[in-house]
Amino acid sequence: MTRMRVNELDLLRFLAVLMVVFFHYAFGGHAAANLSVMPYPSLAPVAQYGYLGVELFFLISGFVILMTAASGSWRGFIISRFVRLYPAFWAACTLTFIVTLLIGGERFHATLPQYLVNMTMLNGFVGVRSIDGAYWSLFVELRFYALVTMVLLLGQIKRIQPLLIGWTVVTAVLEFIPVGLLHNLLIYEYAPYFIAGATFYVVRSSGLTTHRVGLLLANLALALRHSLAALPALDKHYQTHFAPMVVGLCVVVFFAVMFAVSTGRTGPLGQRTWVTVGALTYPVYLMHQNIGYMVFNALYPAVSAHALLLGTVALMCVGARVLNTQVEGRAAKPLKRALARVAG
Repeated sequence: MTRMRVNELDLLRFLAVLMVVFFHYAFGGHAAANLSVMPYPSLAPVAQYGYLGVELFFLISGFVILMTAASGSWRGFIISRFVRLYPAFWAACTLTFIVTLLIGGERFHATLPQYLVNMTMLNGFVGVRSIDGAYWSLFVELRFYALVTMVLLLGQIKRIQPLLIGWTVVTAVLEFIPVGLLHNLLIYEYAPYFIAGATFYVVRSSGLTTHRVGLLLANLALALRHSLAALPALDKHYQTHFAPMVVGLCVVVFFAVMFAVSTGRTGPLGQRTWVTVGALTYPVYLMHQNIGYMVFNALYPAVSAHALLLGTVALMCVGARVLNTQVEGRAAKPLKRALARVAG
């Protein structure tokens, strides 16, 4: 397997983060837990499905992480993931902490010890509350990285397809025989997205085969089952109805788009470069949720909901651009060199 840049994934990542942003701003923040005082009823019936943007992220992550790991170097993989994740996270976590202290009000609180533990990005594993609610998906990603690292340490990355098949089988068995330890270790709830994303990379790099089509269809079925099984809890939590047909259609579309990407059927979209918008994705995701809610709580209803929604989305994009160029861009090479020296 060879490494390659897939232009369409940058665009897909940006669309996924917009789904999540509008889910939080136009629906989730006001609909549950009273995090935001600003309702946005005109967009809420559509924005409520934006939570599925995280599932799209996991699908893309399966593709990208296997592409990153394809060289077979576990040291290189760990260094690349550290450099990719931590500089932006440190900056965004610090910014969110400061904003929380300044305008958090009654709804948002943070302490210095909590902030320091958060800066490790491991707080979700030791029971310390996150500075920002969006961090939960990072803990899922880290578990996936740990599994990939294990495969690299065992020197089995070239045998990834049998491993993906085995992971799928175990995930399917866990549907009927729940085992708590395996649920956590194998990321049961989101495994179909990671497995399918990795399989799409194998298709992109090595071609389409009957076994790979079967693997993709099996994980599509599991993804649909998991997504639909979660709906009663979502209905109850947000006190509204999530249509199974809409959720199922979104999941199918995600798989269809990734199939088009993996088989080179995206036409002009694959020929254009989307690096700039793709680079905004991670910083926007890290910064948008709690800071956005705090801005809404501070300014609404003195400022109209329309102006606040669009203005805050624009502010997050501008802030993400600054973070990407001034933090990620400047820190990446020195940090990578330093880690490479430490790793020998």
